[in-house]
Amino acid sequence: MISPTQIESILSPINQFLQCSTPDEWVQEAKKPENLPTILIDHLLCELKAGQSAMYLIRKYAVDQESATVLFDWFKPYEDFAYRRVGNMETLRGKSNISKSIIAKSDSPYSQDLIDKMVLLIKEELHHFYQVLEIMEQRKIGYHPIPAGRYAKGLLSQMATYEPNTLVDKLIIGAYIEARSCERFARLAPHMDDDIAKFYVSLLRSEARHYQDYLSLAEQVAGQDIRERVTYFGKIEAELISTPDRDFKFHSGIPA
Repeated sequence: MISPTQIESILSPINQFLQCSTPDEWVQEAKKPENLPTILIDHLLCELKAGQSAMYLIRKYAVDQESATVLFDWFKPYEDFAYRRVGNMETLRGKSNISKSIIAKSDSPYSQDLIDKMVLLIKEELHHFYQVLEIMEQRKIGYHPIPAGRYAKGLLSQMATYEPNTLVDKLIIGAYIEARSCERFARLAPHMDDDIAKFYVSLLRSEARHYQDYLSLAEQVAGQDIRERVTYFGKIEAELISTPDRDFKFHSGIPA
């Protein structure tokens, strides 16, 4: 179990990075027992989407065709479950690990570091997907697809439309999504049952590392100071978090 001092150490750079904290109004709504199914199902889908984002990123920019196919096959059972209602916990058991190497394409301008960081992130997100599903199963919360909220769309809509700036923006956005997830797990944990609280606290280290990995990769790809762009997306992210939002989700704003 992570100690309060360790939690503070993890959250300190996260809170400095984010331009606002989660509003108390969202926490009050999120801790209501009747909203637990929405929180868990949306969290489940957020883990899948985080993994997909990393997968699509390295498929587009960094890996050879054989590795792109391996990545696609890796995700298929999770996407079948989430989008086509095919499969169950047994068919997903142990699928978060990948046995084959993911190799950079010969003409890729991006380093193996990009691939390695994203593959590790994918493994962890898919493992977390399964862990959320276990919690839902224990509580007899059935899975059903729910539409995405405005949060990620609002950030992605502001990306540059030319390379390498598009990739840099994608990586900065990834950093904000992971940082906000980390902050929200910490805010929610004290209001949850013990098993969920322990699970959320156990996620803090990986979410914090994901945010740092995305940010360092953005700096590598840009090859120059990205602080202005980071600040730009920080303002957009803070507005999405701190303004009224009619669609309650894990990353939604103030409940309208």
